[in-house]
Amino acid sequence: MGSRKELSKDLRNKQREDKPSLLLSFHTEPKQESLDSDFETQWALGDSEMASVKLEDKSQKLGLNVIIKDDKEKNVVIINNGEGDLLTQDGIPEVETLGEKQQEDYNHKKCHHCPHCDKHFSFQSLLKRHIKIHTGEKPYSCSDCGKCFSVLGVLKVHQRIHTGDKPYSCSDCGMCFISSTILNVHQRVHTGEKPYSCSDCGKSFSRLGGLKLHQRVHTGDKPYSCSDCGKCFSQIGNLNLHQRIHTGEKPYSCSDCGKSFSRLGGLKLHQRVHTGDKPYSCSDCGKCFSHLGSLKLHQRVHTGDKPYSCSDCGKCFSHLGSLKLHQRVHTGDKPYSCFDCGKCYSRLNYLKVHQLMHKGNKPYSCSDCGKGFISSSELTSHQRVHTGEKPYSCSDCGKFFSQLGSLKVHQRIHTGDKPHSCSDCGTFFSQLGSLKRHQRIHTGDKPYSCSDCGKCFSHLCTLKRHQHIHTGDKP
Repeated sequence: MGSRKELSKDLRNKQREDKPSLLLSFHTEPKQESLDSDFETQWALGDSEMASVKLEDKSQKLGLNVIIKDDKEKNVVIINNGEGDLLTQDGIPEVETLGEKQQEDYNHKKCHHCPHCDKHFSFQSLLKRHIKIHTGEKPYSCSDCGKCFSVLGVLKVHQRIHTGDKPYSCSDCGMCFISSTILNVHQRVHTGEKPYSCSDCGKSFSRLGGLKLHQRVHTGDKPYSCSDCGKCFSQIGNLNLHQRIHTGEKPYSCSDCGKSFSRLGGLKLHQRVHTGDKPYSCSDCGKCFSHLGSLKLHQRVHTGDKPYSCSDCGKCFSHLGSLKLHQRVHTGDKPYSCFDCGKCYSRLNYLKVHQLMHKGNKPYSCSDCGKGFISSSELTSHQRVHTGEKPYSCSDCGKFFSQLGSLKVHQRIHTGDKPHSCSDCGTFFSQLGSLKRHQRIHTGDKPYSCSDCGKCFSHLCTLKRHQHIHTGDKP
């Protein structure tokens, strides 16, 4: 009789051991309330350590034999003997594989319904935790910074920011992280995994947040606006950088010269001035540049690209700055004035050259005759007197000139252009010098005098003819 009872007990234990186990999976990807919300929520809800503690506590209350297995993608929890209720909620284990009968029984037990959405829960405690998403209740606060959280696990992970604890390390580079979720995202740097792709253009991203930010390119959404000027931005980081224009904040300074910058990228580019680093080279001529933008502008020399045109005369330029300088020809704008004589110039370099006249400084001297000049361009023009070089030719008559200005004056013979007019009689002249000589008729000015008799003349040629009287020469 005793042996029959023991045999029956063994059969019942065997049947119990043969019952299928319930497999639960803890999904590590949290629900993100907003794109730019603090990512501590992601750390905590995706933290396998926190999940394991919660499940062990829950299993002890239910009297279950729980085995927790750690996997790279998710935590797997097996509740043996099929006893007790199953746990399910956002960020809480949910059923992954069940038999049809077990699934039906399990669904029947999910009797706690959320009044705000369609979700059902098998535990009242899980429903209460879920409702905090709708109510915004955050009962757990950080003792260091006062920040509040709706889930205790999130707070615990957040506190690692203050303690500096980073228990999760990357096996590839050794970098450490405060949560397993951040580690998993980081490891995509090494694996190259980009699981999130844009449905509009197909571009892939390693992070969901990166994809959501990118999608604003297609939607045109710019939710962040500047309170000073109203300009809108798609990312809060770009807004913060923009606001430094208004605040004048320049947090990045050069250790070599002390110059400050509002952006780190600006500082790094500037530092190449001191290091001499020129990483960008022209494929046509090999010239190197410290900035990519400078290289692109230079390449227009080879391509002949001139994308900027003057709306007044149609002249084209390869640089926007050159166009703006040219437009002063039409507007007459001369923003640079000499402190000594008040003369104004349209370009700063013209003013600097002019100021050398007042200082008496002539740094450029001719190697042939020793004559000094205030600019290198004046020296170059002068040297053509010695070399006889005449690089400018008239397209109408073929006549050559050593100076570009002389060619332009000459071309007025062919065009008939007479831009200089007399304010007294209205007569027009092709050259400014001719106008000035003419004006002596009205002013009576006679700057040329005979050294023999003292008679004065308004024109040099008239003086020379007069001097033949004294010399006896016959012209």
